[in-house]
Parts: sequence; C-alpha cells; structure tokens
Amino acid sequence: MKNNRPTTEHQRLEAQRQGSENWRLWGPYLAERAWGTVREDYSADGKAWEHFTHDQSRSRAYRWNEDGLGGICDKEQRLCFSLALWNGCDPILKERAFGLSGNEGNHGEDVKEAYFYLDATPTHSYLHYRYKYPQRPFPYHQLVQENSRRSRQEPPFQLNDCDVFNENRYFDIDVIYAKSSPETILCRISITNRGQQTASLHLLPTLWFRNTWSWGTAFS
Repeated sequence: MKNNRPTTEHQRLEAQRQGSENWRLWGPYLAERAWGTVREDYSADGKAWEHFTHDQSRSRAYRWNEDGLGGICDKEQRLCFSLALWNGCDPILKERAFGLSGNEGNHGEDVKEAYFYLDATPTHSYLHYRYKYPQRPFPYHQLVQENSRRSRQEPPFQLNDCDVFNENRYFDIDVIYAKSSPETILCRISITNRGQQTASLHLLPTLWFRNTWSWGTAFS
C-alpha cells in the first residue's frame, strides 16, 4: 500500500509556503566566484574581466556579493560562511574557485576546479558538497598559459590534464549542512586523504560579514 503521508521535507515546504517558518533564510547563496564578473565590474571602461582578477580577489573588497568554497549565507548575504584551505605548498590560500576570464580561456570563461554537489533538499535543510584539493601545488599559471596558447579549434586545458591528481594525491573535503530549525544549522566537515602517503592539510572554516559599509547605505 502506497504511503501518502507527507515527509518532513514536505512539512518544511508547507511551512515555508504558509509563511510560518522561513526555511530558506539560509542556503547555498554564496557565489563560488564573484571576481571578474559583470556584477563586480565598476570600472571606468567597463572591462569586467581585467578590472577584478583572481589575483586581486584576496586583497580587494567586493561591492555586490562575496564568494567562497562550499559556503552558505543568509538570503541577503550579510553573514557568510565557507572554507579556506592550504596544502602547505600553494602560494595562496584556496578560498574561492579559480578559473579563466572570458579573455583568457580559448573557449571563454571557465572554472578550473574539481567540485561536486552531491545532495540537497528544496528548503536547504540538507546540503552535501565535495571539493577535491590537490596535495601538489595548484597549477594556476599552467592553466592560464596553456589555455591562452590554444586556439578555439582545440579543446580547453582542464585541471585533470595536469598531473596534480596523479597517484590519487589529493584530499576529498566533504561539507554537510543540516538544519534542525530555520536558524539552527549543523556543519560537518570531513577530510579524506586519497593518496598512499601522509599529507597535511590546513583547514580554516571562515565566518565573515559582507562589506556593506565601504560603499554607503545605498548598497547594503
């Protein structure tokens, strides 16, 4: 006999529809990449790709939105949470998705990362994200140089084309969010070394406020 009783998620959706509970107050609204986009372009010449680069993103304040890896935030993106990672050999922290701008890629804008959305519910009561972080230096320059060398008739050069995942020398970072109420959220971060050798990973869960004060109240 078929069970037509509503699930807990159905009950959350109904509470959201009726306005009695705001289960969508928090969710995966934090962009993985805000740098180099039209949204963050406030240049004099309108050249978004060159105005706000990946190199600048770690030392410049965003105006319209923030970005991060496997993050969440409230619906107005005032308070943000995401991961910062360091494998001990990269020149910078891994805080946001790396990619090519529209002018750098031989097939246009392209993110050069390995990440997966494994599960999610409509109310964001459960979210499961996985990021694969190489134990070798992340090939920032190689990805830019090789793609700029290739023509549009050639395939794009991807992260998997580098040797950074050889011998399974990478970490799986799993991030799971679970809500017991609209404003009570549990976050569990699990790290798995897929390689055969011992390796170190520095994990920096980061909570911060979006910068709403530098640009005046009109932009808050």
